[in-house]
Amino acid sequence: MVEEATGSISIRRGLKGNELLPFTVQFLRGRWFALFASFLIMAGAGATYLFGTYSKEIKATLGYDQTTLNLLGFSKDLGANVGVLSGLIAEVTPTWFVLLLGAALNFGGYFMIWLAVTGKIAKPKVWQMCIYICIGANSQNFANTGALVTSVKNFPESRGNMLGLLKGYTGLSGAVMTQIYLAVYGNDSKSLILLIGWLPAAISIIFVYTIRTMRPVRHPNEKRVFYHFLFASIALAVFLMAITLAEKLVTFSRAEYAGATTVVCFLVFAPLFISIREELVVWNIKKQPINPPTEITVEKPQPEIVQSKQEASEPGSSKQADEKEEKSCFLTIFDRPDRGDDYTILQALTSIDMLILFLATFCGLGSSLTAVDNLGQIGESLGYPNRTVTSFVSLVSIWNYFGRVFSGFVSESLIVRYKLPRPLMMTMVLLLACIGYLLVAFPAPGSIYIASIIIGFSFGAQLPLLFAIISELFGLKYYSTLFNCGQLASPLGSYIFNVKLTGFLYDREALKDLAEKGLTRSSVKELTCIGTHCYRLPFIVLASVTFFGALSSLILVVRTRKFYKSDIYKKFRENAETL
Repeated sequence: MVEEATGSISIRRGLKGNELLPFTVQFLRGRWFALFASFLIMAGAGATYLFGTYSKEIKATLGYDQTTLNLLGFSKDLGANVGVLSGLIAEVTPTWFVLLLGAALNFGGYFMIWLAVTGKIAKPKVWQMCIYICIGANSQNFANTGALVTSVKNFPESRGNMLGLLKGYTGLSGAVMTQIYLAVYGNDSKSLILLIGWLPAAISIIFVYTIRTMRPVRHPNEKRVFYHFLFASIALAVFLMAITLAEKLVTFSRAEYAGATTVVCFLVFAPLFISIREELVVWNIKKQPINPPTEITVEKPQPEIVQSKQEASEPGSSKQADEKEEKSCFLTIFDRPDRGDDYTILQALTSIDMLILFLATFCGLGSSLTAVDNLGQIGESLGYPNRTVTSFVSLVSIWNYFGRVFSGFVSESLIVRYKLPRPLMMTMVLLLACIGYLLVAFPAPGSIYIASIIIGFSFGAQLPLLFAIISELFGLKYYSTLFNCGQLASPLGSYIFNVKLTGFLYDREALKDLAEKGLTRSSVKELTCIGTHCYRLPFIVLASVTFFGALSSLILVVRTRKFYKSDIYKKFRENAETL
C-alpha cells in the first residue's frame, strides 16, 4: 500500500547536488506544478468582477448614459457565462491551444477597450464596444476550460476540493488585480483596463505547455495536501479583506501599496512551496527499491473463463462492438449509460438529471446574480452612505470566496464519510439564500450586513457544486462541453429576474414615489426609489423562486441517492497509477 510505502521513507529528505536538475524536470512536468499553474490562471480569470471599478471611466470618456452602460454590463455577463464554444473547441484541440486562444481573446478584447478609453482610436460605436467587452469576458471561459477541466481529470478523487479552490481563486482575482494595479499604476482606472488585458494573457502564455491532462496517480495523503492549499488561500482571502478595509479608512502611499502587493504576491505563490514539497514526496517514493515478492502464484484460468474470452474475441462479437461504437450520437440519445459513466453530449443534455440541474441553476444562480447586481442600489434605497455601500460589495466578494471553498470541501467530506448526495448541499445552499433575500425584503437595522454575507456565500457556493455534480453524474469524457452548458441557465435567469422583474418593479415603485410628490418622469434625471418598499416585492419573488429551485434540487437528491451510496471514485482508483 502507498501509506505503508510512505511510512518506510523520509519525505523530508533533501536533494543531492546531482539530483537537483532531474528533480526540477520532474517537478515542471508533474501534476502538482500543473495544479499550481492552474491556481495562477484562475487567479487572473476574474476580470469581469472589476467592471464596476472601470465602468465609470468608460461612461465619462465615451459620453455614455446609464442605459448604454447597462448594455455593456449585460454584454460582459453574456460573454462570461456562455462558454459552450470553449468547451467544444477543447473537445477537438489540445489544452495549450485552448489557453492560447483564451489569451488572445482576453488581450484583444480589453486592449481595444483601453485604446477607445484613452482616445488612441476613434470613438467606437456602442455595438462595437459591446463586442469588445463580450470577447474579453468570454476569454474567462477558455481559462476555466483549460485549467479547471484538466485539473479535474488529473485529480478525479479530489474534484470537490479542487473545484472549490480553483473557483475560490477566481473569486479573489478581482481583489488581487486591484492591489497589483494600485501598486503599479496608482489610482488610474484606464490603466486597470490595460492590466486586465495583458496580465491574464501573460499568465496563460507562460504556463501554456504546463497544464495538460495526465494519468491520475494515487498520491499519499492527497486530501491533507488539498487542506494545506485551502489554508494558503484562506490566508490570502483574510489579508485581502483586511487590506481592502484598511484602504477605505486610511489613505495609502505608493510605497505602502507596493508593500501590500508584495505580501499579496507572496501569498498567491504560497501553493508553489506546497507543490514542491509534494513532488519531493513523489521523487523519494520512486527512488525506493522495489521489494521482490516472496512467493509468486500462477493460477490457471478456468475453462469457463477461457471460453468466455474466446467468445468475446470472435469476429461476430467484435463486429457488434464496432457497430455499437459507430452508431451516431443521435441514435444513442435515449440509450443512456449508468450514472457516473461517460455520457455523450446529447445524452447528458436531454437527461432528466440535467434538466433538473438546469432548473435549479436557473432559479438559484439567476436570483443570486440579480441580488449581487442590485446590492449597491439596495444600500442606497435603505439610506446607507456610499462608503458603507462599498463595504457591502466587499463583503459579497470575500464571502463569495468562502462559499466556493466551503461547498467544495464540505460536500466532498459528506460524500466520502457519510455517502450523502452532493445535490443535498445544493439544496441547503439555496435554502440559505432564501434567508438572505428575505432580509432584504424585510430589512431591520443592520440586517443588510448579514444579508450581504449570506448572499455572497450562497452565490459562491453554487458553481463548484454545479460543476462537481455534472462531472460525477455524466462522466469526464465530454466534461469540457457539459460544464459550460450547465452554466447557461445563469445568464438566462439573470436577464429574466434582473431586467424583466427587479428592474421593472423598482421603476414602478420609483414612479409611485414621484406621483406622491406631484412630479413627473420628465422632471427628473433618473428614477430613484428610497425606502424599504423599493425592493420588497422583487426579493419576495426571488426568495420564492429560489425556494422552488431548492425543491427541484431535492428531487435530484432522491434520484441520485443510490448512486452516491456506491463507491463513485472506485473506477478512478483502479485506473490510477500507484506510487
